[in-house]
Amino acid sequence: MPTSSWISLLAVCFVGAMSPGPSLAAVMKNTVQGSRRHGMVTAVAHAAGIGLYAFLVVTGIAVVITETRWLFTVITWCGAAYLLWLGYQTITAAPSSEAVNGETLRQLSLQQAALDGFLISFLNPKIAVFLLALFSQIVPPESTTLVTRILIALIPTICGVMWYVLIVAIAGHGSILPALKRHERLINRIFGVVLLAVALRILTL
Repeated sequence: MPTSSWISLLAVCFVGAMSPGPSLAAVMKNTVQGSRRHGMVTAVAHAAGIGLYAFLVVTGIAVVITETRWLFTVITWCGAAYLLWLGYQTITAAPSSEAVNGETLRQLSLQQAALDGFLISFLNPKIAVFLLALFSQIVPPESTTLVTRILIALIPTICGVMWYVLIVAIAGHGSILPALKRHERLINRIFGVVLLAVALRILTL
């Protein structure tokens, strides 16, 4: 594949990763509710979901999802339901620093942080549609070697990891995170509303 195609693919994937949405809300939510480590885990798990779709696209399996209307709809609605649940949990969550009946609230687990990140991308089949359109426009038909396919699938994965890890590195910095945690309740409500709004938009389309 020519160098120009690789550069175009990298540029579009970075722009896609930088687009604000539920992914950013989940990464920031878990960073503020948990820690920088929780945010990193969410970011990597989210990128893994994107990487899975990228692999399905380059192997041709994703066509089954994009062309099977009922399957596409089921996955989309499951994603909307998860966003509704996550948004509600975020809005109603008490700040992690608060204590109830003298006991500190249970901290967000790394497993839950990973699940949030992965499901937000995995339950969004529109990612497959986007990657399918992107790869068909940029990747030449003769690029069919296994190594090339793996490298193509890695591009959106790496872009997703790099962008959200950068976000977490900034938000989770020692001089910034304490300030965010002081306003955790407000931040939770903002990101919770974002998640609910995206879910409702999906359901009404």
